Amino acid sequence: MNYDEFARIAGEEMDLLPSYVLEDLNGGVLTDPNALLHPGRVADDLYILGIYSIDPVFGKQIVLYYGSFKAALGDADESAYRIRIRETLRHEFLHHLESRAGLFGKGSLVEVDTERMRTYYMMHRRT
Repeated sequence: MNYDEFARIAGEEMDLLPSYVLEDLNGGVLTDPNALLHPGRVADDLYILGIYSIDPVFGKQIVLYYGSFKAALGDADESAYRIRIRETLRHEFLHHLESRAGLFGKGSLVEVDTERMRTYYMMHRRT
């Protein structure tokens, strides 16, 4: 999977989403060729596939990191990339929708992400 194919699939997956999820996403959805390691990682094994951010200059945007997908999926087939891109896009759009609704705490996706990090740390604690 090269970067152009990755960007094409991301665009195709975007086309499947209802238009209302794009409201107020004034920075759009971008693909970035780089990998992004998680700043809280224990080892070089935790990549950020996508991120939703709110920036005073760039606005509200979603970025998908091709290099992170490549590190996580390697030489997997297009179907595996498509599934992971779809999951990541929907995850980041859920952050966007929750942000628009004012949901940031208990019961939100932020809580799910925190629990995933807790599981990651526990996995490394055992090794």
